Amino acid sequence: MSRPIGYYVHHHGDGHRQRAIAIGQSLGGITLLGTGLTGKTGNLPFLDLPDDRLNEGFAGIDHAERPSSLHYTPLDHEGIRQRTAMMALWIAQSRPSLMVVDVSAEVAMLARLASVPTIYVRLSGTRLDTAHLDAFRGATALLAPFHEALDDDDIPTWVREKTFYAPGIIRPVSISQNGRDGDILIVLGRGGGISDGERWAEVARSTPERQFRIIGPCTVPSSLPDNLELRGWVDDADAQIAAAAVVIGAAGDGVVSAVLAARRPFICLPEHRPFNEQVSKARRLAAVGGAIVRFDWPQASDWTGLIDLAINQAEHWPVCLTDEGGAEAAARWLHDLTAAPSSHRSRTA
Repeated sequence: MSRPIGYYVHHHGDGHRQRAIAIGQSLGGITLLGTGLTGKTGNLPFLDLPDDRLNEGFAGIDHAERPSSLHYTPLDHEGIRQRTAMMALWIAQSRPSLMVVDVSAEVAMLARLASVPTIYVRLSGTRLDTAHLDAFRGATALLAPFHEALDDDDIPTWVREKTFYAPGIIRPVSISQNGRDGDILIVLGRGGGISDGERWAEVARSTPERQFRIIGPCTVPSSLPDNLELRGWVDDADAQIAAAAVVIGAAGDGVVSAVLAARRPFICLPEHRPFNEQVSKARRLAAVGGAIVRFDWPQASDWTGLIDLAINQAEHWPVCLTDEGGAEAAARWLHDLTAAPSSHRSRTA
């Protein structure tokens, strides 16, 4: 591949970066572009961009009047000026064959204006506002990092037909049944803030016959039960998910992809996200039998039953969730697109 593929990585949460690395390591010839990438891309080349956030508590709100085809365009922001210039210069000098955008309506428009075919990563939820639809229309194709069975019912046919579904875009994990550790793993993501450790301590106390382990950001409870371990941030989250007896987590793309790839029993507690992202995915997971879903916080007495339900449900794995495309399928698809970017419209891995 003589010309590189650019891959824009959004900095909210960590799933975007993990997807980019998984695909890049399978394909090669990919350069990552994003904020805070230094030392976090493995062996992949990258362009570290200035921050575009207004403050540390970034919520994607710019408090500025803007065209409906844009999501986030604060005025007189030096970081945005510099990152836009750096991306435009990289495009001009590197002449990328494709630009994968994961995710930003503004970066997709910039690449399209610079005459680069774009592949827009389409996340879950009802993203049917003008900015998303324009990004979808301007893209050569769309990449959905989830099973087609988990797509929202309200998504228009033309968007589905333009979408390549590639579930299971995670780093390769190899584990045998004998390698399962028997723990209940609680996965807390980077995009959801710091979780309340007191709540999880109550969960552990309500189920003393089970061993619990938390990975991700969590406060330390005033009294830590003997059957609860706090590990904080880890580098092997996918492997720990694959080894767990049951996984408890939200409905973010990263944890759902890892859970489904490993076919683990899953208790899903969706969090509020823009465009109904996690609620939409959780509803589809419940509908096809891929998770036990609770939209409210369970009572302490509910947890033993929920864990048993999740284990029983996973013994009858839904057929619609057995097709794992993974990073390799996405990489092959992107490679094919570099040869004929305007005509390739495969819908599934």
